[in-house]
Amino acid sequence: MKAFSWTHSAHGAIVAGGKRLEAAAFGPPPDAAPTIVLLHEGLGCVALWRDFPEKLAEATGLGVFVYSRAGYGRSDSIALPRPLDYLTREARDALPVVLGAIGFQRGVFVGHSDGASIAAIAAGLHDDDRVKGLVLIAPHLFTEAMGLAAIAEAKRAWETGDLKTRLAKYHAHVEAAFLGWNGAWLDPGFKAWNIEGFVERWQVPALVIQGVDDQYGTLAQVRAIERHAPTPVESLILQDCRHAPQAEQPQATLDAVAAFCHKCLGEDR
Repeated sequence: MKAFSWTHSAHGAIVAGGKRLEAAAFGPPPDAAPTIVLLHEGLGCVALWRDFPEKLAEATGLGVFVYSRAGYGRSDSIALPRPLDYLTREARDALPVVLGAIGFQRGVFVGHSDGASIAAIAAGLHDDDRVKGLVLIAPHLFTEAMGLAAIAEAKRAWETGDLKTRLAKYHAHVEAAFLGWNGAWLDPGFKAWNIEGFVERWQVPALVIQGVDDQYGTLAQVRAIERHAPTPVESLILQDCRHAPQAEQPQATLDAVAAFCHKCLGEDR
């Protein structure tokens, strides 16, 4: 494991599972303030969070750590195909190593899409009292027909359009990034994927943010979290918003995340 040298606006790398992972940090380090750990979507990476990490650090006064999982951004590549339980493996195996590399002491997980699923699984897998809350942006607990149709449409855009060229601007190993995600979700075996059982074991509060026009998931995802979580759940449903609230409704998303982090960290701030 390679420790991360945290300075304001630091860009560097850590090593987890034998893979070099690109990383960036904003705001104070973990020994000076709680840390918000950002977990990106299925085609995301450090760069595709754009200015959200820095704005979140400024709005909260907390540290914000963001990294690209293996296969994404400028991180090392992966072997294809991804296993169908890849999200559980990320939560179980990779995320704890990442937290160790940054010297994580207390804080909140903020995940988007696949990253929200990883956060949800991690909170159910690990009895980690350092984690004080979860923010799940456009989360998935199970597959939906409309979401799988949108993922199939992304495959067509990859094969016949310019999606590969656009993604290559952000991912050094673009085929690993796209095919690892798309191939897993479109595998017939993935239709049975369901992580509601992890939500039932949560011990921390959560904020769920969902766009009403999300092309990958419906409000059924939010309602399932509200139904299964044994801990308090706040839900923010955003109009005129699809799958990326932090980009499409940035101020509302930033305000909600900042307020929630301050609330659940309490005296730990």
